[in-house]
Amino acid sequence: MTQRVYNFSAGPAVMPVPVLESIQRDMLALPGVGASILEISHRSGTFVAIAEAAEANLRKLLSISDDYAVLFLQGGSRLQFSMIPMNLLGKGQSADYILTGSWGNDALKEAKKEGETSVAWDGKSTNYDRLPKNGDLKLNPQAAYIHYTSNETIQGVQFKSEPEVGEVPLVCDASSEFLYKPLDVSKYGLLYACAQKNAGPSGVTVVIIRKDLLKRSDPNMPGYLNYQIHADNGSMWNTPPTFGIYVLKLVTDWLLNDVGGLDAMYQRNQDKAKLLYDVLDESNGFYAGHAQREDRSLMNVTFRLPSDELTDQFVGEAKKQSLTDLKGHRSVGGIRASIYNAMPLAGVEKLRDFMVEFKEKNAK
Repeated sequence: MTQRVYNFSAGPAVMPVPVLESIQRDMLALPGVGASILEISHRSGTFVAIAEAAEANLRKLLSISDDYAVLFLQGGSRLQFSMIPMNLLGKGQSADYILTGSWGNDALKEAKKEGETSVAWDGKSTNYDRLPKNGDLKLNPQAAYIHYTSNETIQGVQFKSEPEVGEVPLVCDASSEFLYKPLDVSKYGLLYACAQKNAGPSGVTVVIIRKDLLKRSDPNMPGYLNYQIHADNGSMWNTPPTFGIYVLKLVTDWLLNDVGGLDAMYQRNQDKAKLLYDVLDESNGFYAGHAQREDRSLMNVTFRLPSDELTDQFVGEAKKQSLTDLKGHRSVGGIRASIYNAMPLAGVEKLRDFMVEFKEKNAK
């Protein structure tokens, strides 16, 4: 099969075509190496240079200062749900969690196993269709850290700016929006993201941690779970996810050289999301968005149709037009169109046109 569909999967998700073409071209043997990226040692000069370039690209894109370590780890966000409290939550301390959807809840479940936690805000009563205002947050000024999820893929809500938390370290799960726009990293104590939404394939997780927080890691912890050990060893205490780091390097090359940086990427993402939200807003209720307007995600557009039968019909007819992976998560239902960085404008335009046509044929 050579014809690519428009893949609206929530993750693993669509990748930039130039990146896929580079992988395809060099898979058998990296230029000048004579071996595949899948075969070379993580200690080789070739791979060390790739890893260093990936980190340098991230530092350039996000203006990450030397006050922060950049780590390439494994285990996805779910391992971070445990590593964060293991490293940052000391005895006698408590951590605050802001719950805006499914992933924030999962993070809290794991944190509870490691120490004391407190819920600063929970949007469960409205099925996580909105985000808190700063005045809604019940924060502990003595908390070890405050954790939030910047974009909830399932519910389709996204923070437009960071919660105001004072001097307490802010910890962010940015998995499903990482690199979608410029970011002031200095506002964070720790920011983490699994790569398979915007930054690469599944298998590599980026952790950006303020170096002073590394001192909290207990030397008696299991080695792989210790941030200090990873930082001291340049993310190579164990064999790192070499292929994932290689692809992340290619994706960040694409963002820098083809897209023109994160300001340009952010404009693209705003333009794409507007196409779909305009259809929702002009549909007279045929398409009912899950998220409240002011909290809508630019990455995951979630909405419902008048019935389950129409939802199934929508998904089936869309697939026939090469618009795939649109079915919403069971906890929300309806449709979820994930339009990450690599989703081309043409794909969103085709989905928009399909939505308009489908509504015209099926609205009563």
